[in-house]
Amino acid sequence: MEFSAGQIAALLQGELQGNSQLKINNVAKIEEGKPGCISFLANPKYEPFIYTTQSSVVLVSKSFEAKQPISATLIRVEDPYTGFTSLLEEYSRLTTLSKNGVEEPAFIGHGSITGEGIYRGAFSYIGQNCTIGKNVKIYPHVFIGDHVAIGDNTVLHPGVKVLTGCQIGSHCNIAAGAVIGSDGFGFAPQADGTYKNIPQLGNVIIEDHVDIGANTTVDRATMGSTIIRKGVKLDNLIQIAHNVEIGANTVIASQSGVSGSTKIGENCVIGGQVGVVGHIKMANRTSVGAQSGVSKEVKKEGTILFGSPAIEYGNQMKSIIVYKQLPELVKKVQELERAVKEKNERSNPGTSTPESNIL
Repeated sequence: MEFSAGQIAALLQGELQGNSQLKINNVAKIEEGKPGCISFLANPKYEPFIYTTQSSVVLVSKSFEAKQPISATLIRVEDPYTGFTSLLEEYSRLTTLSKNGVEEPAFIGHGSITGEGIYRGAFSYIGQNCTIGKNVKIYPHVFIGDHVAIGDNTVLHPGVKVLTGCQIGSHCNIAAGAVIGSDGFGFAPQADGTYKNIPQLGNVIIEDHVDIGANTTVDRATMGSTIIRKGVKLDNLIQIAHNVEIGANTVIASQSGVSGSTKIGENCVIGGQVGVVGHIKMANRTSVGAQSGVSKEVKKEGTILFGSPAIEYGNQMKSIIVYKQLPELVKKVQELERAVKEKNERSNPGTSTPESNIL
């Protein structure tokens, strides 16, 4: 797919400086640019590359002032990084959402309806009594169970599984291999040491503009719903357990896990490999550092946590400083013990004080 520099400038509402007829068919890092590519300059430390890049077009901020001649055509925007992101989004929309029609073989069950502009890839399966909105893209090997509802302009990538009764909103993007509505981890311990399976009768509700990464799993509720609110972004390889609720515009990085019945607030940021225990609440705008373990309720909005168990970030940093000093502190204590022992032996000949072994 090819665009002119003028078309890109118009799309981004930017100021074009150079040749508006240049044709762009690819994107590249500014230091790796080639003719026909578009790049962006957002970080000042990459400025030297703008004078040598082979990219045909570069997005820069409106305040950028060149210190040397530049061969590339410039498009000046308020925020180059945001502008570049918008450009990628538009390209993705044109390529991903351009697919239409039904590839064979594909199955759709009795009572299910689909909107205009749908794409159903080969070997996709839609169960009974489903409602699929306009411009939904269902890639090959997607499974959609009975009584599922999917809103307009949502994309289900290859191998996605959406199980019975789940609801997905509009403009969602579910990456390859994600599973929506798998059974929650519910087992009742018995007197003889075995476990009895607890049927998971609820569903999953995903609101609009949610992105879910590859091989992420969102478990159905035991009763009621597991809820992913509007604008949530989940990375790859995340586990969301039954009856969890994640507030609007919260972001969770890869390999994190949220245990059952926990409620995470709005606009939270959770780093990679974070574990969150069950049945707690996390206040809005909470931030959790990577590899942390959240074991207690977070009541104050805007709290920053780090560590395992996770504590307030400032206190954790102070603790780490003390931890780093422990070897030297141990050495000083041992020296003091030896000094005390020697003093006691001089004062009381023939007696000795046992030296403590503190390591």
